[in-house]
Amino acid sequence: MANFVAPEIKKFAPWDYVVFAGLFLVSASIGVFFAIKERKKKTSKDFLVGGRQMTCGPIAFSLTSSFMSAVTVLGTPSEVYRYGASFIVFFLSYTLVIIFTAELFVPVFYRSGITSTYEYLELRFNKVVRFAATLIYILQTILYTGIVVYAPSLALNQVTGFDLWGSVAATGLVCTFYCTLGGLKAVVWTDAFQMMVMVAGFATVLIRGSILNGGPSSIWQRASEGARLNIFDFDADPLRRHTFWTITIGGTFTWLGLYGVNQSTIQRCISCKSERHAKLALYLNLVGLWIVLVCAVFSGLVMYSHYRDCDPWTADFISAPDQLMPYFVMDIFASMPGVPGLFVACAFSGTLSTVAASINALATVTFEDFVKKVFPDISEKRSTWVSKGLCVLFGALCTAMAAAASLLGGIVQASLTIHGMCGGPMLGLFSLGILFPCANWKGAAGGLLAGITLAFWAAIGSFVFPAPAAKALPLPLSTAGCVLANGTDALGTAAPTAAPHRPLLADTWYSLSYLYFSAVGCLGCAAVGLLLSIVTGERSPCGDTVRFLFFKTQDKCILLASIKMQGILTLQTRVPFSQVDLDNNVPQAATKKPGREDSFQSKAENETPRQLPGYNPKEKSYTNMGMESRL
Repeated sequence: MANFVAPEIKKFAPWDYVVFAGLFLVSASIGVFFAIKERKKKTSKDFLVGGRQMTCGPIAFSLTSSFMSAVTVLGTPSEVYRYGASFIVFFLSYTLVIIFTAELFVPVFYRSGITSTYEYLELRFNKVVRFAATLIYILQTILYTGIVVYAPSLALNQVTGFDLWGSVAATGLVCTFYCTLGGLKAVVWTDAFQMMVMVAGFATVLIRGSILNGGPSSIWQRASEGARLNIFDFDADPLRRHTFWTITIGGTFTWLGLYGVNQSTIQRCISCKSERHAKLALYLNLVGLWIVLVCAVFSGLVMYSHYRDCDPWTADFISAPDQLMPYFVMDIFASMPGVPGLFVACAFSGTLSTVAASINALATVTFEDFVKKVFPDISEKRSTWVSKGLCVLFGALCTAMAAAASLLGGIVQASLTIHGMCGGPMLGLFSLGILFPCANWKGAAGGLLAGITLAFWAAIGSFVFPAPAAKALPLPLSTAGCVLANGTDALGTAAPTAAPHRPLLADTWYSLSYLYFSAVGCLGCAAVGLLLSIVTGERSPCGDTVRFLFFKTQDKCILLASIKMQGILTLQTRVPFSQVDLDNNVPQAATKKPGREDSFQSKAENETPRQLPGYNPKEKSYTNMGMESRL
């Protein structure tokens, strides 16, 4: 390969360090502020779910910041630069995901009064299913958080000269610090601040990049000439890496596993003071997702316009595609001290918010699903201290996991692959419980095992045997404008080669688009779970089991919650579809149905929305109540 003369790229200056350090200082200060402000509130509920009194605004910022991590800031522009702007189709996927989450999953979780989403699985099925799902979630979150910590640190280290393990350690320490001190409120308000830093960083890069490249019209024209605007590729081949269908269908399944049933998301939704605030937070968050997506995609097009004749990746100026964005920033802001520090703060804002949310969610599920089971009579004071100790433990684990993240390749594909492998089967499991009343614990356990097996089989196979170049070939990247070491010019393109000696499944099953891993896991779990439930024929017992369902029966009825035992939660019985208030999801009248629910039917018929536990007639919505408040 030809050797090119690399342009001199400036490293971090003192002002860059000042701006970057300011991000960590403000984040840590927010944790200290809430530790002082909330020092008299010593319950675990205050620490883990903010006392269930959060409003929609900060929660919306927090959700956007957490899931638009450094993976988005660094990885998405690189994807657009190399593969084109088809990533913008996630605009549709995000919309579908938020609608399903707000209208299907959040009402069920919110009205149950749970703290851990996996409590639902015990109420609906049994402890075995709950613990299995909790362990899978812990594995998924620690793996993903390792990528989020390591990838931006590596990219920035090799481009800016910023110390790799210093940034990894600083990220882990600061996140653990403000999570442990301030709990969920500190996480949410820090996320809101970090979201503003992310947008400011993107805006600075876009403005400067557009000026240097002749404005948006010139950038658009060059992107079109370079085939970067072939967005709507309707090829139905599931082996193609990115098409309209893989992004719309596969992306929806992947992100629904993240939003619809993920503890990190649901924990913040149920911390809202009412169900209306929770839904509004999700829809406001959707606007934030759109804004960040557009910024990231256009950043990729600006980079392509700038390097269309001399690609740094092909010319070997950088060692990984994920370093393109920081390389670009250091290039265009060489004469503006402090601005590169702002972009690094932008990238690490996404990292800090994601890691903090993960640590808080991991501490919550571990405390609720394991500690409280072993020590059911633990005092509130000890509960708070145990929760803080868990934050420290998981902060250390997530930081340590960063060392293993170097083996996982590109950060966008690696992160979405992990979510697909674990999140897809989890989505299938919760969908079984919420949508299918016939599903029992045997079907749920068997379905979860089948979904995990299928998703891991496809994902690990694709890692060992990457898809053929024809299915995942980057668009042409030129080095015509680069200067050879001997002073001559050269033209080159980047073209990966396929590995030899590939087994039969390597070009079929193992070449499946990584965005479909979640769909494979979800549908596999649901199909096997339903089949096993039908074969075993054993319905979930009534007893003290509380089963939440949301489905239409053959007679066009809706069942939102099927059992009310000893005053636990809320009974809403089957009613004709025409008599259901869809705005409040509350029956206005009940019809008598024979069967096992007869003993509860007459009482339910006399209930109005204003008599139901947690219903707030002033807001015409449900007010947040912990399960202990419903007993």
